Amino acid sequence: MAVKTADARLEERWRGILAVHARTMCGIDRALAPYGLGASDFEVLDILAAESPGQGDHCRVQNLVGRVHLSQSALSRLIGRLEKDGLVERSVCTEDRRGVWVALTPKGRALHTEVLPLQRAVLARMLAEQGEQAPSEP
Repeated sequence: MAVKTADARLEERWRGILAVHARTMCGIDRALAPYGLGASDFEVLDILAAESPGQGDHCRVQNLVGRVHLSQSALSRLIGRLEKDGLVERSVCTEDRRGVWVALTPKGRALHTEVLPLQRAVLARMLAEQGEQAPSEP
């Protein structure tokens, strides 16, 4: 058996990370589909729940851009869908007219609370499986 080069090991680890990510996102999508949510939808709700824990708290959309792995336009469309479904509400930042605030609605907060254990269970299962399969460091 040929000795793997450092580049080959690096490439293998990277592809492993991508595979875990893809399986995890698909698992979350399947778990949340009955609730009308996908993994990215949940991610936005989850960040909003953490960033704005109280009723009436809000977060700037710009603060979500770096934390959700979507382009700014895709994130805006996602927030638009969540708003249409009554899960979030948007408002213009009065201090900076270019800024937009987004906040969970009571319906969004309740749905997040309901599906949070499902998402966390998928994460726990997928990351535990990854831990069992983790390649040894060179």
